[in-house]
Amino acid sequence: MIITPENLPPEEIERRSMAIIGEELGDVTFPPDVLPVVKRVIHTTADFEYAHALVFSDDAVATGLAALRGGRPLVTDTQMAAAGINKRACAEIGCAVHCLIADPAVAEAAKRDKSTRSRAAVDAAAERWPEGVYVVGNAPTALIRICELVDAGKLHPGLVVGAPVGFVNVVESKELLLAAGVPHIVARGRKGGSTVAAAIVNALLYMIARPA
Repeated sequence: MIITPENLPPEEIERRSMAIIGEELGDVTFPPDVLPVVKRVIHTTADFEYAHALVFSDDAVATGLAALRGGRPLVTDTQMAAAGINKRACAEIGCAVHCLIADPAVAEAAKRDKSTRSRAAVDAAAERWPEGVYVVGNAPTALIRICELVDAGKLHPGLVVGAPVGFVNVVESKELLLAAGVPHIVARGRKGGSTVAAAIVNALLYMIARPA
């Protein structure tokens, strides 16, 4: 029987999906605070390899939740990642979402410095929100710049979600983050993307607020 909205509401479909994911994870276990993040990413991608690819720094979830509860803004590298973050949950806890990639001043800075807009956007964001939660789902240059600014003492993020996707500098940028000494959740390897980055953030948000 094909399940339709008429005979099963969306929340029940999600509940059953999460139950199936739990069953298929089998003997793979996670700390209680980490499991919802892993399951949310698998729910978004239908890719069980994330059960092994996601890397959490010590107390990353607790630190990220504290940052969000404290109203620290979310800063994304793409409009797609920003769009995927649940705005109602953000509004309930007073957490703003920002993406500066389309800012004309960022484009001008990138042109002037012969850099990328992703890198210039991180520079601009670091000046405005040095203690924000940084979410990277596309551009390794953004993640590399975050690590450089952390190393220089100019950025003190509450959490960094590192999930750029692709082949050039993607793995290397994630390894830099793993060694940067800041709270992080990383999709190690080539996999990732804006949907994965947003799923990680939403998993954290849903631990605090889940508006109807």
